[in-house]
Amino acid sequence: MSQIFDFFFGQYAEYSTLYIALEIIAVLFGIASVFFAWFNKIWVYPTGIISTAIYVYLLLKWALLGDMMINAYYFIMSIYGWYVWTRKVDETHVTPISRTTSMEKIVEVLIFIATLIFVYVVYITFDKWNDWTAYVDTLTTAIFFVGMWLMARRKIENWIFWIIGDIISVPLYFYKGFTFTSFQYVLFTIMAIFGYLAWKKSLDNKLVTA
Repeated sequence: MSQIFDFFFGQYAEYSTLYIALEIIAVLFGIASVFFAWFNKIWVYPTGIISTAIYVYLLLKWALLGDMMINAYYFIMSIYGWYVWTRKVDETHVTPISRTTSMEKIVEVLIFIATLIFVYVVYITFDKWNDWTAYVDTLTTAIFFVGMWLMARRKIENWIFWIIGDIISVPLYFYKGFTFTSFQYVLFTIMAIFGYLAWKKSLDNKLVTA
């Protein structure tokens, strides 16, 4: 049993109690954020802001620049998404769940490409392009950047990007030594699948009654 425990959590022996506690708190708020997104509740953003703020601090301390940039972007987009989700499109309705338009698909591609270039430049500048994880970090950052932008605009396709990025992140974070965060992404993957199905059902019902 101890060997299994050491396999999953042995790396935490080198971490301070503060960092471990902060990671667990960030994980709990992150799970809460995805839960609220699943049920299309505005609380996705305040809980997400707390989680990402903690992760920005931790990842900066751990010198994981790509991951830090993802969470800094999440923090900014959470504020933007909070505004969009509460913005009224008429006297009684706020921004609804919808599918991406042709123009938004073009923006998706541009965000993805621009993120790949930006993260690559940052890694080269800080001499962090020295491990295979840098390639994966660059890819997941681009995927998550697009997913967060789509979620902020309440587009159902955001869940597709979350599912893909979450699946990649499970082994990636475990390899980096962040077991709690890796477990978080396992839950994120499951919740993202159910989130997509819930949003699709809601969207389909609106189309039927329209």
